[in-house]
Amino acid sequence: MKLITLLLFILSTQLLAANKPNIIFILTDDQRYDEIGAVGNFPWLVTPNLDKLYKEGINFENAFVTTSLCGPSRASFLTGTYANRHGVVVNEYLDYDKKLPTFATLLQDAGYQTAYFGKWHQAMHNRPRPGFNKWMVFWGQGKYFNDALLTETGENFYIPEGKYLTDQLNELAVEYIDTASKEDKPFMLYLSHKALHEPFTPPARHENLYKDMDIPSQDDLNDDMSTKPKYIQTMAAKNRARGGGIAPVHYKIPDKMRTVTAVDEGVGMIFEKLEHEGLLENTIVIFAGDNGYFVSEHGGLHDKRKAYEEAIRIPLLMWNPFQEQPRKVDSLVLNIDLAPYICDLADIEVPSHMHGESWQPILEGKSKGRNGFLYEYYRENEYRPRGGFGGTPTILAYRTKDWKYVTYPEAGFTSELYDLTNDPKELYNLVGDKSYANVLSKLDKSFNILLKKIDYTPPTRIRGKGQSIKEIYNR
Repeated sequence: MKLITLLLFILSTQLLAANKPNIIFILTDDQRYDEIGAVGNFPWLVTPNLDKLYKEGINFENAFVTTSLCGPSRASFLTGTYANRHGVVVNEYLDYDKKLPTFATLLQDAGYQTAYFGKWHQAMHNRPRPGFNKWMVFWGQGKYFNDALLTETGENFYIPEGKYLTDQLNELAVEYIDTASKEDKPFMLYLSHKALHEPFTPPARHENLYKDMDIPSQDDLNDDMSTKPKYIQTMAAKNRARGGGIAPVHYKIPDKMRTVTAVDEGVGMIFEKLEHEGLLENTIVIFAGDNGYFVSEHGGLHDKRKAYEEAIRIPLLMWNPFQEQPRKVDSLVLNIDLAPYICDLADIEVPSHMHGESWQPILEGKSKGRNGFLYEYYRENEYRPRGGFGGTPTILAYRTKDWKYVTYPEAGFTSELYDLTNDPKELYNLVGDKSYANVLSKLDKSFNILLKKIDYTPPTRIRGKGQSIKEIYNR
């Protein structure tokens, strides 16, 4: 009797899954919201396939990450929670709390075949994680050339010498679609690129893109640095000094942009394969960046981590044949929303632990979305067993459609207040202007209401526990 019950359960799961959409999630590294040609800030960018998705799909114009750092952001995409809940607050040392189901484990339980290709970058090791039937992942940050991918069987797939990593991942994605589409159940593919991360190495065919282009500095000379926190002023000044007056990363903009073109080519390959296999009308493709990136803004900043728009705002595009498209969505949406939205797509009950909000009510016109969200970053040398990366202090910020309020709870730095409607580049910190005291008070109140709503507790520090690196990795 038990065997019959089990067989009936498996059969019913397969029948239900057969009517559900395929899902492809493509994630890039350090790609800010405007690093797509069609956005217009860098109109010379060669991204024809992303341009097409931008124009013909669903474009979430106000998409953000809740922590601008690779590992924490990726854990938030998977779990649907802020970093203070899933526990990943630095790169390379920890995976998300395994008590939290991810959208991958939930889809797998619902009858999906699932695959993960590329970069993981939470706990450093690349051994298979829960929720994926197919697994091909490189170690840590990966290398643009001469890398290897560990498979679900524990064997290494060695990328041919001289082959570009992005190209290899794109080809593997297309091959997986070809294989998975022949099965009798839907598939979920998570394609996680190394690009556009430093060292910004392009394939040989793109080495001369933008070679003779004179790209102006992205630093606005009207930025009132005197009102910004001291650590921002210090960082920016050091960067400018290293670059002879201009942040060194400014000169790397063409290199960074070259890496996105190979990603774009892969997006084209995937859509071509879907069309060839007759899957476009039953497959949802979501494209996003894991965080933004400074290319000399605010006096000469580079990297990410801070709460400014360039670091926290990401591209978020979707092909969804079940929704009206093309269309633009201006609601505030977050990386923590992906997991609950995928649950909705697959008709899975959204777990109560998820902080994110599904995009389905927004797309159906039943909701205008959230009023505001938490941005959190934790000073990394306090949360890493070997320290390092201590230049940016712990940040807790609250961003609404029109305002941003930034605090530094563990340091004595000046808070920040920006009127995003009239000052979208965040040039003028208004926190010391008494005429905005009422605005500041209301934001602070709303911020604390949100912290209480999500049961906010600062994450546990790693340093000082006396654990070995191996013990940290194996948590």
